[in-house]
Amino acid sequence: MEPEERDGSGRVERRKSTRSDFSVRVEYRTVDQFFSDFARNINEGGLFVGTENPHPEGTRVSLQFELPGSDEPVQVSGIVVRLSDGSPSEPPGMGIEFEELAAADRLRIDQLVRRLRAEQPDR
Repeated sequence: MEPEERDGSGRVERRKSTRSDFSVRVEYRTVDQFFSDFARNINEGGLFVGTENPHPEGTRVSLQFELPGSDEPVQVSGIVVRLSDGSPSEPPGMGIEFEELAAADRLRIDQLVRRLRAEQPDR
């Protein structure tokens, strides 16, 4: 059995893929509110949105954001799976796992993440 990996705050790391630094405006909404913040990083399964007011774990959100070099925004639903109250290694915010991601959007995100990883070989 592999040992559990822990993040900078000592919590068990549940992420399946390594994050890649990525900054883009993300518009998202819950059932009754609309928000606009910046993603800090992304991987094939989700992204981290930096915010001083993260939503509770389990909150469902609808996201929209643009990928570099694309005119078509990604529209996807997601669920808040992790919170950060801010630390030296990570700003305050929330990790959102993608759900119901269209195949074309998944392909575009996968290509972006591969490119970002190639540009960040030390991660």
